[in-house]
Amino acid sequence: MNLPFKREKEGAVQQEGRQLSAYEQAKAFRRLRISVTTNIKDLLLITGGILSASFGLESFLLPNNFVDGGATGISLLLAEVSRIPVSVYLVIINIPFVIIGSRTIGNVFALKTASGIVALALAVAFIHFPVVTNDKLLVAVFGGFFLGAGIGLSVRGGGVIDGTEVLAIFLSRRLGITIGDVILIFNILIFSAAAYVLNVETALYSVLTYLSASKTVDFIIEGIEEYTGVTIISPKHEDIRKMIVEVLGRGVTVYRGRRGFGRTGESTADRDIVYTIVTRLEVSRLNAEIEKIDPNAFVVMSSVKDTKGGMIKKRPLNH
Repeated sequence: MNLPFKREKEGAVQQEGRQLSAYEQAKAFRRLRISVTTNIKDLLLITGGILSASFGLESFLLPNNFVDGGATGISLLLAEVSRIPVSVYLVIINIPFVIIGSRTIGNVFALKTASGIVALALAVAFIHFPVVTNDKLLVAVFGGFFLGAGIGLSVRGGGVIDGTEVLAIFLSRRLGITIGDVILIFNILIFSAAAYVLNVETALYSVLTYLSASKTVDFIIEGIEEYTGVTIISPKHEDIRKMIVEVLGRGVTVYRGRRGFGRTGESTADRDIVYTIVTRLEVSRLNAEIEKIDPNAFVVMSSVKDTKGGMIKKRPLNH
């Protein structure tokens, strides 16, 4: 009665116990190598972010009683009022955000975030950086810069050391408002409290700190180069495709377009649509080359945050 089940079990054991082929071994090793490399890269980015943020806090913001936006700003404000070390508040204030992050984004993200926040608190508590300057403008600009660089590096490493963004994502999904609106309202409350508890001048300088930090975060996350996606619709699509590949040295994607309505009325002919991505420094040259081929081409441009693979990083060909 149990003979078929026994044979099936033995077959499964043999299947599990068989040796992997050379291809399967190479594929498994490649996956392991990518996983290890990614984890090491994330660890280095988060570590660099922690050191940068702690340097900005200890060398600029804390000695001058400045605050920032987000959970870090709340921690700085509470530490100034209660005289309890800011490292304690960095952990306590961010606990709810870590919990929300585990439910909203995932457990891996929450683990990286919790580790980064605890490490930042320990760095602030035990690593002592010298005070660089007491000039309020320099403190606001460079304190925000190093703090923003730390947050940006941590985000690129797959975690955060300030939980405000997690709260913004959570509330935007629940309330239907944008993430930017949540962060704006959150920071208005923080700086209003800073103006009441500290003084208006310190609150205004703290706004500069926040602006400096937020711009630095955008710069770190989005990178140095800014890309533009360009969609080109033209009867001379083949000439434009060749120009992009041969003159600009960029990759191009061509997809089929159905007939639609144009300047001369309804179009009955299908045509290819050309899509490419260039840096913002090449937009002017691309427009000039398209103008030479077809002055009436329909060109649509959109901002692209980042790219991976393809020919976007390749140098233009020299002709």
